[in-house]
Amino acid sequence: MSVPDESLLGKVATQLSRPPAYATTSKASILSLAAASYGWKSNVDELTQPTGFDPEAARLFEAVVEAAFLVANADGEFDVAEQSAFRHVVVTACGGFVVERQVSALLADLRDQLGEDGLERRVQVVARSIAREDQAREVLRVAALLAHVSGGVSQVERDVLGKLAGELKLAPSAVEAAVTEVASALAD
Repeated sequence: MSVPDESLLGKVATQLSRPPAYATTSKASILSLAAASYGWKSNVDELTQPTGFDPEAARLFEAVVEAAFLVANADGEFDVAEQSAFRHVVVTACGGFVVERQVSALLADLRDQLGEDGLERRVQVVARSIAREDQAREVLRVAALLAHVSGGVSQVERDVLGKLAGELKLAPSAVEAAVTEVASALAD
């Protein structure tokens, strides 16, 4: 993959931080809201977590990032340029709540888990972490946004989005809705 255009990375990061078009009450995306709690998570297990840490929100953040990671790995290749762009966009979208080393560590864990469990199992794990339909739809939107970093949503990426939608109990049309919303948002 070639290095993505900086303006595209900026557009994707901006859209990742915004709520989806269908949101009526939120002023931020689920990714950025959950990142606020995830960012509080200490890397040192012996430390007491500060007030404000919400393990459910942290689990949601990890699930949203993992869904996008699975879509990014759909073609079997997640090269250095894609990883760098993925990290940059997630960190930027999280507005300072999550730092690059946290995203890098999460991506390393996700890479190991994908290698051990395979795609089907990891899709099931992501789906178990998502409790509500709005969260499920946001998972698809975030994954579709991050797929655009590597040149748009390919058919193999759409297939993974379809697997996610199925496990999340969403209609197949939810994939097309997410991809269409993302394309429209990035065209602005």
